[in-house]
Amino acid sequence: MSTATHRNVELVVAALTAGGADPSRVARMRVLPDAVTTAAAAADALGVEVGQIANSLVFDADGDPLLVLTSGAHRVDTAKVAQIVGARRVRRATPEFVRTTTGQTIGGVAPVGHPQPLRTLVDRALEAYDEVWAAGGIAHAVFPTTFTELVAVTGGEPADVA
Repeated sequence: MSTATHRNVELVVAALTAGGADPSRVARMRVLPDAVTTAAAAADALGVEVGQIANSLVFDADGDPLLVLTSGAHRVDTAKVAQIVGARRVRRATPEFVRTTTGQTIGGVAPVGHPQPLRTLVDRALEAYDEVWAAGGIAHAVFPTTFTELVAVTGGEPADVA
């Protein structure tokens, strides 16, 4: 499968390009032979530390979508995130909510390429790495980026989410 064969990957590449992502990193989008739906699987397939994987997790924050890009090395503290965004309750979104909000499925949600921009928090733990990897819109696609670039292309807010 080439990156041009799946519409979600094309949308992610277009959004990264429009958002000013480094073209040399965008060009390194990879479609892997097997799905990598967990941070551990992605890290293993790429030969990187699990902390270098930027998990794209969609939450329901009082009914509104919230994207949290978090290091694969830890879990999101939903009470802390609720405080950051001023929500009464933040909980994991249902698969249907994720699909409707992002146009992508759990396990392949990218930081960008959604029908509408999402409020986004970017885990400051990702700043510790020169390069991080994020999903490319499907469970087989990944691309390299940086903490700074993730903040820029998503319009995200750096936050301590764990």
